[in-house]
Amino acid sequence: MTEESRFDTRVAHSARVRNYLLGGKDNFQVDRTVAEAMVTAIPGLPRMVHENRAFLRRAARIMAEQLGIRQFLVLGTDLPTSLNLHEIVQAIEHSTRVVYVDNDPFVLAVARALLTSHPQGHCAYVDADLRDPRTILADPALTGVLDLSRPVGVTLTSVLTLVADEDDPWGKVAELRDAMPSGSCVAITHPSADFDPEPVNQAVAVARGAGMTLVPRTREQVAGFLGDWVLLAPGLVPAAAWRPDPGAFEPADAVCWAGVACKP
Repeated sequence: MTEESRFDTRVAHSARVRNYLLGGKDNFQVDRTVAEAMVTAIPGLPRMVHENRAFLRRAARIMAEQLGIRQFLVLGTDLPTSLNLHEIVQAIEHSTRVVYVDNDPFVLAVARALLTSHPQGHCAYVDADLRDPRTILADPALTGVLDLSRPVGVTLTSVLTLVADEDDPWGKVAELRDAMPSGSCVAITHPSADFDPEPVNQAVAVARGAGMTLVPRTREQVAGFLGDWVLLAPGLVPAAAWRPDPGAFEPADAVCWAGVACKP
């Protein structure tokens, strides 16, 4: 079966819904319908999705500039947007190597077409599921690009919410953490109903009604994904409050916890 034949434009997909909320064009009517229904529940959702991406950009710069990390593992590729992770970190060091992981054929097809590395660096793509970390870690596209004896910057932004509790996302992330050497870091964001339960629960109901898995989790549950890794200041906070750019406006409402933690 080809990747193209696996596309199903009749079913909404989380990456395409986020693409629409970010103002992108790589989405279908079913994705736009679900996104608009979620915005009805949370009117500030498009801004919050932008804040989530802004957090990832800031976290990537911190890991590359201040911590000197030169290889990254992106779990949950998302559809390409302006300033993708490899563009950010390769602008800091051209030779930086990045592996993107996703299990959606549409996302991977678009990513392979548009996410091109700096000539001195390298980008690779792994077609795999976060629920199968052993397959991810053993994939030749990863092992041929990343040296797991050297620090890796791992990103898990708004992807763990797509894994149900019964699939043990904490155990899967622990396997990934255990495979990383000392000095590695993980950047995480995760939707939560901690801030304003009713609208978040309404948005979750919309997503689930469309066949999408979307699990909001508490701050304590999100912290569990980090194990004994050490949180960088300011800790696990709303995405917009994590080291905001000078002059940035911090909104009163929030929907995601965000943080960066490093392996001792």
